[in-house]
Amino acid sequence: MLRTDLEFSMLPKLDSRPVRWRIADGLVAYEEAVEAMEREVAAIAEGGDELVWLVEHPPLYTAGTSANASDLVQPDRFPVFATGRGGEYTYHGPGQRVAYVMLDLKRRRQDVRAFVAALEEVVIRTLDMMNVRGERREDRVGVWVRRPEKPPLPNGAMAEDKIAALGIRLRKWVTFHGLSLNVDPDLEHFGGIVPCGISAYGVTSLVDLGLPVMMADVDIRLRAAFETVFGETVNEP
Repeated sequence: MLRTDLEFSMLPKLDSRPVRWRIADGLVAYEEAVEAMEREVAAIAEGGDELVWLVEHPPLYTAGTSANASDLVQPDRFPVFATGRGGEYTYHGPGQRVAYVMLDLKRRRQDVRAFVAALEEVVIRTLDMMNVRGERREDRVGVWVRRPEKPPLPNGAMAEDKIAALGIRLRKWVTFHGLSLNVDPDLEHFGGIVPCGISAYGVTSLVDLGLPVMMADVDIRLRAAFETVFGETVNEP
């Protein structure tokens, strides 16, 4: 079954509490984020409330469990962190909204593939609210935007750019890591890696597509889209 054919709804059981919604102030060091996620995932596995944590990082590269060393083109450009999430090399930096999604799939659906499709759906619905058509591709995880104004690919297909990346990990059916959506990062910073191991396609952002949106405006739409797929959220005190 294709991901587009999966049921995207990942609503929790009726007696579940709302997902906590947290937005970090300033740039969050990657090590700090990982340590915080480890604590939160352990608490959620013991029955604690689920969490979505929105952050921005200083410029850095992360290597997923499938990362190929040859895809790190400029190893000395930014700090590089090995991480337990799935996927290959990704870039994080200012102007990119990273959403760390910590949910207990035992309270929802114990289906990892459906969870990935649901995260993609959150991004697609977020973009749709800004009149951007994001699409999934069965052979590559993430969300893509067609670029008809660019030269076609060598095989004659229309050019496409990646606007959002996904990488997840599960422990005791609790998810962590998540997604990154390019709002207005420095796209040149992606040049130090082969993003997600895919060299045939480019990378774009909302601002690159001609939408000078603020991060706070994107956050509002991201939250609304998340609630349609995963259910109610509540501001963290």
